[in-house]
Amino acid sequence: MIIGQYIPGHSWLHSLDARAKTLFILGFIPVVFLADNVWTNLFLLAFTLFAVKLSQLSWRYLWNGLRMILFLIVFTLILQLLFNRDGTLLFELGPIAIYSEGIRMGLIVSLRFFYLVMLTTLVTLTTTPMELTDSIEAGLRPFERIRVPAHEIALMLSISLRFLPTLADETDRIMKAQQARGVDLMSGPWKSRLKGVIPLLIPLFISAFKRAEDLATAMEARGYRGGEGRTRLREMEWQMRDTAVLLIFVALTLILFGLRGIG
Repeated sequence: MIIGQYIPGHSWLHSLDARAKTLFILGFIPVVFLADNVWTNLFLLAFTLFAVKLSQLSWRYLWNGLRMILFLIVFTLILQLLFNRDGTLLFELGPIAIYSEGIRMGLIVSLRFFYLVMLTTLVTLTTTPMELTDSIEAGLRPFERIRVPAHEIALMLSISLRFLPTLADETDRIMKAQQARGVDLMSGPWKSRLKGVIPLLIPLFISAFKRAEDLATAMEARGYRGGEGRTRLREMEWQMRDTAVLLIFVALTLILFGLRGIG
């Protein structure tokens, strides 16, 4: 699990202001739904691969870290194939029927999911947790007028994101420990597998609560009392390249609108 980790580097993506990257991702979430044909998906796929190139991160590292996400992408594709009944019937075997629209929508939805996961992962890999927290807090700061705790919400989101790889490692350790004690999680009927998950979930929840308690104790011991009156060691600085990111997003949106009318 690499989502939530930070890889130090000197790439163009690393040098961007965290606020620019956060704004780009928030805007990209609705824009990705403009990809509904071959040309828009080819364009977004090329854009995503180009963003990976700009990050200067290893392709092997990204693939190894996102292999578990591949299961969700394939699962989404299978759901569309089995339950989408629009278009021309291409294959039928008993209750299983595959239609042309099911294949088309399955590929489109799976690719959209891939774009979102890949670009969101690039943001977390090229942005330190502190910078990410500051960018989220900066976005929520206008809502402080209506008593929204911007700093606390940003801190919770950042901690949650940071603990994703930690919990994934903890899950892997617990699985290996349970398998060493004879618990079979990989074979047998579904009922047996579900029963085998219980010895996995209970220690995982206990470990998560223990980590949360230790973190709260450590923050209190260091004098943390919320965001009021706190200062920052490093102030964020908006530069021309950050403005260029927003202009790239506008151009991306316009190109997708144009490509939607093709074919």
